[in-house]
Amino acid sequence: MRTLLVVDAANVVGSVPDGWWRDRHGAAERLRDRLVAYADAGLPDHPGPLDVTLVVEGAARGVESVEGVRVVAAPGSGDDRIVELVADEAAARPCLVVTADRELRRRVGELGAECLGPRSVRQPGAERE
Repeated sequence: MRTLLVVDAANVVGSVPDGWWRDRHGAAERLRDRLVAYADAGLPDHPGPLDVTLVVEGAARGVESVEGVRVVAAPGSGDDRIVELVADEAAARPCLVVTADRELRRRVGELGAECLGPRSVRQPGAERE
């Protein structure tokens, strides 16, 4: 049974002040491309393969899926879409959600998901936050 890794694109991209606000779409694409490696390799304490889903919203809605990373565009709130994804999957398989948003962590935690901070997918080998 493959673990579902759901990444809150807006939160992870926004966690580093690297100018992402000038090109939100491009920043989400760069994050998507970095996530490809985790599909096979997994994360510390979460061996691969993982089913990786990147949830985008706003200006990043046009980002497309690539091999290894499914991109889901939230029609409204990205947080609400992440909660829906976890609610649909958590009973059937382990779910990991990458976000630093405390309220989102609470919501998905109540559904049984484990949460990791943005550094877990921004830097190879980074520890949990």
